[in-house]
Amino acid sequence: MTGGPKILMTLGAIIFVVGFLMQFIHIGRLPGDIIVKKGNTTVYFPIVTSILVSIILSAIFYFLGKFR
Repeated sequence: MTGGPKILMTLGAIIFVVGFLMQFIHIGRLPGDIIVKKGNTTVYFPIVTSILVSIILSAIFYFLGKFR
C-alpha cells in the first residue's frame, strides 16, 4: 500500500485509539474552560482543552514528520 490508503488507515487507527482512550481519560472540563448556564440552556467553551489537545497533536505530528 502506498499513498492514500496507507494515510487513511493510519488516521482511522489514530481516531479509534483516541476515541477508546477518551472513555477512560476525561480531559474535558479543565480549569479555564468556560461554562455559561442560563435557565435551562448550557453553553460550553472548551478553550483550555482545545489548547492542550492542539499542543499534544502538534508534538505528535512534529515527531512523526521528523522520523519520516
